[in-house]
Amino acid sequence: MKRFLLIALVGLMAATFAFAGGDSEAADDTFKMAAIFQTSIEEPWDGAIHEAALKVADEMGITYEFAENVKAADFSKVVREYSERGFDLIVGDAFLAGEEPSRAVAKDYPDVAYAFGSEFDVQAPNYSVFDNWIHEPAYLSGVIAGMMTESNVLGVVAAIPIPEVNRLVGAFKAGALSVNPDVRVKVAMIGSWFDPPKAKEAAVAMIEGGADLLFAERFGVFEAAREAGIYAFGNMSDQNSLAPEVVLTSAVWDMYPIIKYSVESVQNGTWKAQNLKDWSMMAAGGSRLAPYHGLESKIPAEVKAKVEELKKQILAGTFVVPVIETPTVSD
Repeated sequence: MKRFLLIALVGLMAATFAFAGGDSEAADDTFKMAAIFQTSIEEPWDGAIHEAALKVADEMGITYEFAENVKAADFSKVVREYSERGFDLIVGDAFLAGEEPSRAVAKDYPDVAYAFGSEFDVQAPNYSVFDNWIHEPAYLSGVIAGMMTESNVLGVVAAIPIPEVNRLVGAFKAGALSVNPDVRVKVAMIGSWFDPPKAKEAAVAMIEGGADLLFAERFGVFEAAREAGIYAFGNMSDQNSLAPEVVLTSAVWDMYPIIKYSVESVQNGTWKAQNLKDWSMMAAGGSRLAPYHGLESKIPAEVKAKVEELKKQILAGTFVVPVIETPTVSD
């Protein structure tokens, strides 16, 4: 993938483009999709969208461009530029700073399809929303932690206490308590989407407080876990490769079903403002528990059996993981 500077933007924004399935001067009948991110694509949340967009672009032969590290002051300009350039579908991360700008621009381009990560409702006729509904694999991670802990103290290092994050923290704790009512869960919100040093600092404090397994909702936890010789759980993507000796498994968000459905809906003329959450669920392939990789032998057989049993129940719809969107109080 080639990267180019987004020349049209001014100010402090650093933007990067990637192209797939053609170049920016593609013929008018070539489907064009853009993605707009508030952080770098190395950040797990935006990275999950980007990876799915790359895959869909490659499979379907469409043009794909993206802009990353888009600051609040520039968000509206970036969304408007892509809209003016005739992109058919514009996706990305609108949480917090990008919410109002993206919705305002969408009103001016009713023939363009927009799908943004948001905690709020859709905006007719063309603005759809999605979120990382990965509370199901987060619950399974909690089950593993609850069964494997020796100290009965677990830790969660997360970003900001909004519903999207609260769901993961609440599900992890619920999973742990379902198999171990004596467990206590320490929770730390670092107040940032990407601050590895601060996340590590929070993790170290939890370890010093007795936590022997950590759920890393944000980057920065694995280093602390490695130094302490304990295991951790990744989030958003399969993060075992980042710390193979530490990461037991991860709650994976796969945006492929959402991106593919969105492109096909625009192409066949059925696009409408809708909540795309169902395509994030385990049953739709939008989320899953990552493999155990080289640490499978470290997980007791009864733990793996319990997880497999619950997986089957979730996929069959016979067990529904609780949705807890209120902040989880640290024990």
